[in-house]
Amino acid sequence: MTVVIGRNSFFVEQSNDEVSRFDPILLGLVILLLVVGLGMLLSASWFRAEQLYRQPLRFVLRQALWAVAGCGLCAAAALVPLGLIRRHLKYLVLGVAVLMGMTFLPGVSARYMGASRWIILWGFSFQPSELVKVLLVIHLAHLLSKREGEFPRDRLYIVPPLVVAVLSSIIVLFQNDYSTAIFLLILTFLLFFAAGVPTRYFVRFTALIVPLGMIALFSREHRVRRITAFLNPSYDPAGSGFQVLAARRALAEGGPWGAGIGRGVRKMGGIPEVQSDFIFAVLGEELGFFGVFLVLLAFLLFSLRGIALARRQEDWFRYLLIYGLTMSITIQAMINVAVVAGLLPATGIPLPFFSSGGSSLVVTMIMCGLIMNAATQPASRGPRLWEGSRV
Repeated sequence: MTVVIGRNSFFVEQSNDEVSRFDPILLGLVILLLVVGLGMLLSASWFRAEQLYRQPLRFVLRQALWAVAGCGLCAAAALVPLGLIRRHLKYLVLGVAVLMGMTFLPGVSARYMGASRWIILWGFSFQPSELVKVLLVIHLAHLLSKREGEFPRDRLYIVPPLVVAVLSSIIVLFQNDYSTAIFLLILTFLLFFAAGVPTRYFVRFTALIVPLGMIALFSREHRVRRITAFLNPSYDPAGSGFQVLAARRALAEGGPWGAGIGRGVRKMGGIPEVQSDFIFAVLGEELGFFGVFLVLLAFLLFSLRGIALARRQEDWFRYLLIYGLTMSITIQAMINVAVVAGLLPATGIPLPFFSSGGSSLVVTMIMCGLIMNAATQPASRGPRLWEGSRV
């Protein structure tokens, strides 16, 4: 039995092959990741919270409050009619654009480590670019679904979604958030592929974006230092390479079984911002290879389940929405883990469900709610990922 909300109706229907609104597998994985994430944050943050605020539980209690708010918004996102979202999409875009603009206003915005990504209202800070991640997926799914995988020879069809993606990335880049801007472009590529955009456009898009991205990358000194630290962290072990080397040592010292929850030592001043972008290093030190494997397995199962739900959809908007939101969470996790392992330069991409930060957690929960919302279509023949890209 499933509760179905239509434009002007609220009713219950039964169907043997209908996907449950709250898919039990996906819901279980979300709860698992959320609980484990809060537990690891407690272990990773207590020492730094004690040093900074004399309150060892400060970070985890704030995160728990954001988790409660995120669960409420997740439930709301799972129940809101998708047609209502599409009809009022322009107002959502306008609202997020206003929030993004507020990050440049003195007295409202907050600068941290050279970036203007946050706004502070009534004592709470929020990062509007996190909303861009979910809104970009909704907007691109809305535009690309109109073609239903059949793209004409007319090249103008690709302009509107491309403009949306590029403008979103440029605005985020102006906030001095290069990594998120690149992430948005990667997400756009994945959605274009899933929608069936011909391969030749990917080549042209890449030829345009890569040179511009390289210019932006080397236009700021701190980005160059991060590249240098990635290529040769021992060149400046006490400066730009310190965080990278410390994270690697924490992972290596974890061994197969780890030091035990709460017994890690690298979090005690050895890794800057350990409660945020580098929390995975604490996980590796305290839970070892086995714990790392289980957490990565949970993210993998989350990704596979999201893709499976997407492939069941007949409606192209639902298909692209589920796929895009699933990839958004998955790619963020992959980037964060790769950074901690030393496979990518340091970025500001958080680990979903784990990293301290209310903006990231709330938006991640909204994404999960929208995935469960869109997964209400009957399981039947629909688009397939391998049918997406054509030459």
